[in-house]
Amino acid sequence: GLLSVIQKLKGSPEQELRIVLLGLDNAGKTTLLKRLASEEVSTITPTQGFNIKSVQSHGLKLNVWDIGGQRSIRPYWKKYLGSTDLLIYVIDSADQKRFEETGQELAELTEDESLSGVPLLVFANKQDLVTAAPAAEIAEGLSLHTYRDREWQIQACSALSGEGVQDGMNWISSQIMNRKK
Repeated sequence: GLLSVIQKLKGSPEQELRIVLLGLDNAGKTTLLKRLASEEVSTITPTQGFNIKSVQSHGLKLNVWDIGGQRSIRPYWKKYLGSTDLLIYVIDSADQKRFEETGQELAELTEDESLSGVPLLVFANKQDLVTAAPAAEIAEGLSLHTYRDREWQIQACSALSGEGVQDGMNWISSQIMNRKK
C-alpha cells in the first residue's frame, strides 16, 4: 500500500526495536515511558501488569514494554524477555535502602539466557532529588563494570523533568547504528 511506497521513496524501512523497561516499583518506569512518548507526566499511577507504547526516536520505532515492578509481578518478568533488542533498567537513585534489592534483580535478569548480549541502559532516575546517589556510585554498587557480555551505559536522569532522558536515547541510537555496521 501507500506505506510501502513511502518507505521505498525514503530508503530503508523504519527499523523496529523491542525494548523491555524494568525496575523496582516506584523507580519511575512509567513516568520515563510517558516522557519518551511526549505525554503528560503529572499524574502517574502504579503499573498493574504492563504498558506498551510505540515511540519514535532517531528514525527508529521503539516498541517499549513497561512492566510493573511490584514484588508479586517480578517473577513474571522473564516471560517478556524473548526477542528483546535492548533492556532499559530504571533505578530510583534516591531510594538507597533498596539498592541491594534492585541490584539483585538486575543481576538475575542479565543472567537470563534470552538477554544474552542484549545492550543494557540503566537510568539512574530521580536525580532532581537532593538524596539521589550519583550515577557513578550506582554503577559501582551494581558492579556494572563486571558486565563483559554486553554493551551497557548508566545515565543520570529525571524522568519528571526530562533531564538526561534524551542522552539515554542517544546512546540507544548509537547502539543500533553500531549493530548495523
